[in-house]
Amino acid sequence: MRESLRLRTAVAFVGLALFVSGCGSSREYAIPKEACGVPMGEKELTPLLPHGEKLDVVGDSVVKKVGSYCSINVDNYRAVSFSVEQVDKFYDPMGELDSFRFTNRKKMAPLPFDGSGAMGDRNVMISTPCGLPQADHLVVFLIAGEKATKDVNERRSDMEAFMLDFVPRVKKTMACPAA
Repeated sequence: MRESLRLRTAVAFVGLALFVSGCGSSREYAIPKEACGVPMGEKELTPLLPHGEKLDVVGDSVVKKVGSYCSINVDNYRAVSFSVEQVDKFYDPMGELDSFRFTNRKKMAPLPFDGSGAMGDRNVMISTPCGLPQADHLVVFLIAGEKATKDVNERRSDMEAFMLDFVPRVKKTMACPAA
């Protein structure tokens, strides 16, 4: 009985030490205020990023170079990826042409800005007017990793909150006249 109590005490102490030290369960990096050429909402981005030590932004600005791709990596793990396509017409995220992009695709509720969106278990696609000569519309993509949260419903909610904040920031950064 006494041996069992010592063992439990030792296990509890080690567990508490790991918890207090934050071993593997803290963010030792700063959340970027800007990444991929776009200002980021810290509150919206944070839930998509896993705990870790080092954050790197990899790739080009998604608003300056057509067809560019950018990701935010945490400890060499691709946490989120973004791309913005400048297109000459509206592409329906729920259309058959883009169905291959999604697992469990679902139409997003009406957006708080012009456009339409679809969401899968790990990605979001939003098509929205821009009104620039080189970009009548924008198609904004997000792919999220699973390390921040494995719960699909929570991840979907986090991705939606991020994109509803991110797309207007993209449009503002690009100076789209169509708001």
